[in-house]
Amino acid sequence: MLTEPNSHSPSLVSSAISLKSDFDSRMMQKCLQLARRALGKTSPNPLVGAVIVKDGEIIGEGFHPRAGEPHAEVFALRAAGDNAVGATAYVSLEPCNHYGRTPPCSEALIRAGVSKVVVGMIDPNPLVAGGGIARLRDAGIEVVVGVEEAACRKLNEGFIYRILHQRPLGIFKYAMTLDGKIATNTGHSAWVTSQESRQMVYQFRMATDAIVVGGNTVRKDNPYLTSHQEGANNPLRVVMSRTLDLPMAARLWQTETAPTLVLTETGANPEFQVMLQNQGVEVVEMDMLTPDRVMDYFYQRGFCNVLWECGGTLAASAIASGAIQKVLAFIAPKIIGGDNAPTPVGSLGFTRMTEALSLENIEISVVGTDCLITGYLPQKRD
Repeated sequence: MLTEPNSHSPSLVSSAISLKSDFDSRMMQKCLQLARRALGKTSPNPLVGAVIVKDGEIIGEGFHPRAGEPHAEVFALRAAGDNAVGATAYVSLEPCNHYGRTPPCSEALIRAGVSKVVVGMIDPNPLVAGGGIARLRDAGIEVVVGVEEAACRKLNEGFIYRILHQRPLGIFKYAMTLDGKIATNTGHSAWVTSQESRQMVYQFRMATDAIVVGGNTVRKDNPYLTSHQEGANNPLRVVMSRTLDLPMAARLWQTETAPTLVLTETGANPEFQVMLQNQGVEVVEMDMLTPDRVMDYFYQRGFCNVLWECGGTLAASAIASGAIQKVLAFIAPKIIGGDNAPTPVGSLGFTRMTEALSLENIEISVVGTDCLITGYLPQKRD
């Protein structure tokens, strides 16, 4: 005789837990989707999204648009209004519990009367670091932590690195042929990769605070270094040049679309500096211009993510100094040859294959006709 399964059946309990977990994951993915609307605009703050849910329906949502403006939870609670009482709040990063430029979000959630908060990841900032969660629990609110944590951490890897290391995350992007060339013997490089790969690079640029190139890139490629999308974030374009032996006319000196910063050494080519400044280009002198010093300077400016799109000589220097942590390598199925054709990374002084830097946490994907390898350089141990 068949009987109806009772409410305590292990299979039903398991299914209920699975459905609940799936719903929580979908709501957290919604938070991440909202957070991405502010890509490249929130530094030194993180990207954060929030949704308020009641009876299985979203009644409020929001994201943090930029530093100094309200946090994601505040926008979501405003949209929910009085309906937030008894609701569940989903937020991709632990609500803050301190007074900065804005009041604590933990207190806003408590005042709104939510009964539960689902958090994607704990905030690594020592000013928060579990304090927001503790405050919510002390107020009698149920808190669940770690839903879609890997995705939440990935979205804010630059912010996390900045907090932990007092440096922005350095990302080295390059495109090369199958035989390891970034240009021909003559220096011609347009285009190594497919249109699809270039579109992806524009997306990467949108998410960064600054793009760094050296003087050779300006002289040979005359790049735009923009996101090429109407209304999208254009990061600060940065040129490193010790001597300012640069062309008088360059696309980077046109600052109507995107800002440009030239970093040089003290006293270099004063007349050229004046010319740049007259065109709206920011010029900063350093006593010693190195990738290491530049990343320290970027930290002081509040940056989280810095994209290096430089040539091989500067890339080797940046890697050797620890200015780069992440690599985005686009590989096109082309062979160009050439004994003197440039390669992505200049000399690192290695003489044995055992000295090679092996990337970690590698991801491989196909973009158009190209292959994209993403990985992280091994971190130096103190």
